[in-house]
Amino acid sequence: MPNDCIFCQIVAGDIPSKTVYEDESVLAFLDVNPLAPGRTLVISKDHHETLGDVPKDTANDLFSVLHDLTPAVEAAVDADASNVAFNNGEAAGQEVPHLHGHIIPRFDGDGGNPIHAIAGTRPDLSDEELDAIADEIREE
Repeated sequence: MPNDCIFCQIVAGDIPSKTVYEDESVLAFLDVNPLAPGRTLVISKDHHETLGDVPKDTANDLFSVLHDLTPAVEAAVDADASNVAFNNGEAAGQEVPHLHGHIIPRFDGDGGNPIHAIAGTRPDLSDEELDAIADEIREE
């Protein structure tokens, strides 16, 4: 556990949290600076910075908790919907270098945007460029 990781400090109990779920590998708690009422962060108890760093079994545990908590969070705050996402790396806006999933309750007319709005300008890619990218992904 890195000494300066706020999420590791929460897992260790050194920093209090409004815990909504905990098991042997996953912790979920309310965000202290929420974008919406009920915004919940879901983390692995072990320190992993990005999705690529997380062991597959832990990733399965994280997704399972996100799956179960999302409707519970929506119901608790009477949300109309939610965004569920990961900021995966600093360039993607990840502020805490400890992988965490976000459940952000959404309400009709809340002024928020869909996840499509985070990417900025869309690239103009040809079919050949798309094929090359698809080939690279399959090779990886």
